[in-house]
Amino acid sequence: MTNNESIKRKLITTTILTLDGVLQSPGTDKEDTTGNFSWGGWSVNYWDEVMANFMQNIMENPYDLLLGRRTYDIFASHWPHVKNDPVADSLNRARKYVVSQKDLKLEWQNSVTVTGDVVAEIKKLLEQDGPDLWVHGSGNLIQTLLANNLLHTMHIWTYPVLVGTGKRLFAEGTRAEGLKLVDCKIATTGVIIASYERAGDLKVGSFALENLPAEKRV
Repeated sequence: MTNNESIKRKLITTTILTLDGVLQSPGTDKEDTTGNFSWGGWSVNYWDEVMANFMQNIMENPYDLLLGRRTYDIFASHWPHVKNDPVADSLNRARKYVVSQKDLKLEWQNSVTVTGDVVAEIKKLLEQDGPDLWVHGSGNLIQTLLANNLLHTMHIWTYPVLVGTGKRLFAEGTRAEGLKLVDCKIATTGVIIASYERAGDLKVGSFALENLPAEKRV
């Protein structure tokens, strides 16, 4: 989490993962087939009331969205066409900032492109008055936010599913650091919704005998 006193709003992520850390294509088999990924739709059969209530609670407050290009395209192909649904209404109403290497013509209402020096532009957004910025999916973007110490809270939904392959949220190159668990809920289907805040540098130690107090040695 950034300590910059000029920050006026938080950056919060909500990410759906398999137990082995994959976030690729949770909703349908057509979302993202990169690398011949064949397990698209792996999250569909686990939704329950606990998860619905959690999502409803976090979406009741005003928010803006910060999305990677692929996640934006997935959302934009679906949510504008969903009628009489409070989640759709909330997402359609929100202002959407889309991170891209080039300026884009965006059809989904209230959408603008974030390009150029993306980190600098995101910092400017955080320094403006406005609601918190939410990131859904967008694994590459989350890595950038982590590397630049910009995230405040991470909601990680871990499903009791193993797929063995696919894009992982915490891939090679993730910065080592500590996290603090601030909330945890368990769905009836076995999904664990854990909410973390960042806790600074990772602290390491050793259980080697020479490092234990004498009274704890066998």
